[in-house]
Amino acid sequence: MKTLNYEALPTIDSNTLKSWLDKDRVTLVDVREVSEYAAEHLPKAVLIPLSQLKPDKIPLEQDKPLVVYCRTGNRSAQAAQKLMAVGFRGVSHLGGGIEDWKKRGLPTIVNRNAPISLMRQVQIITGSLVIMGTLLGAFVSPWFLLLSGLIGTGLLFAGITDTCALARLLAKLPFNQRV
Repeated sequence: MKTLNYEALPTIDSNTLKSWLDKDRVTLVDVREVSEYAAEHLPKAVLIPLSQLKPDKIPLEQDKPLVVYCRTGNRSAQAAQKLMAVGFRGVSHLGGGIEDWKKRGLPTIVNRNAPISLMRQVQIITGSLVIMGTLLGAFVSPWFLLLSGLIGTGLLFAGITDTCALARLLAKLPFNQRV
C-alpha cells in the first residue's frame, strides 16, 4: 500500500481561505460525508465525499485554485493527494479543517435539523448493543455476552482496517442522504 506524503501537500490556512472566498477566488470542495456536510459546512462549499471522489466530479473553474477540506485535515489531505496523483494542479487542502476554521471564529452554515454525524450514530448503536448484551448476559443467559464480544471484535477490526461496515450501512439510510 502506498503511503501518503502529507508534508508535500500544499496546505492553506483558514484566514487565507476566508480571504479567497470573500473575493470569489477559489473553488471549495467539502470531502466529508453527506450527514456531516448537512449539519455544518463552509460557505460556498460543494460536497463531494471522499468515498465518492472522482476527478470528473470536481467543479473546476478557470483561474481558481481548488481547495478541499474535511473536519480536521486528514481526509482532505487524502483527497488532495488522490487528485494530484491523477494530474490535478493547483490543489491544496485546508490545514486543520473545519475545526480550525471554527476555532478562528469564522462563519459556517449550520443546519439544526440535520441528522447527527455518522460517527455518533455508530457510537450510539454499538454502545447500546454492548450494554444490551452485557445486561442480557448477566440477567438472562451468559450466551448474550457473545453480542458484546462480537461488537468489540467489529470495533477492533474497524480500527485496524480504518473501515467501518456499520458506518457504511448507516450512510445509505435515507435520513443520512439529505443535504
